[in-house]
Amino acid sequence: DRHTFANRPRKMRMMDFAVLALFPGLMVFAAVSDMLTMTIPNRVSVVLVLGFFLMAILAGLPLAAIGWHALAGVMVLAIAFVLFNLGWIGGGDAKLAAATSLWLGFGALPRYGILAAICGGVLTLALLQLRRLELPKVFTAHAWSARLLDSKVGVPYGIALAIAGLVVYPDSAIWLAIKAI
Repeated sequence: DRHTFANRPRKMRMMDFAVLALFPGLMVFAAVSDMLTMTIPNRVSVVLVLGFFLMAILAGLPLAAIGWHALAGVMVLAIAFVLFNLGWIGGGDAKLAAATSLWLGFGALPRYGILAAICGGVLTLALLQLRRLELPKVFTAHAWSARLLDSKVGVPYGIALAIAGLVVYPDSAIWLAIKAI
């Protein structure tokens, strides 16, 4: 079959890899960063936004589709910053949710929102339960684990956002555009 990955031109294979690796790599980085430091660096969201526009153009998404994706990102940013102002989520979480929504677009957005809420709920309940237990010192030996298990600290919701984004990403227009080439 002439459409197999190995038979595609080298430039196309590199673009496939970039589209397939950039978003997941940044999601994993955001989750790990949030777990270890309770922060998601701004550069993650910036690279996600810039990377989306570059990859969308390279993948051949129509300009109208790119615009709809941008609108999805802006809409989620507005909603997320309301939640941030209410103190329900962190600023890094708000920016990550918006940048993730840019990649996913309106088609995958409902599934992303539902999965992020479920993953966030499970994460929150698990942390609340762990924080109630008298755990051996080995569980709090590192600064990051002590912070994660501290009942005075919030929940690193970036983990839930990243998991949901990774699960839904194969349904996104940009992933499907690369798959169709």
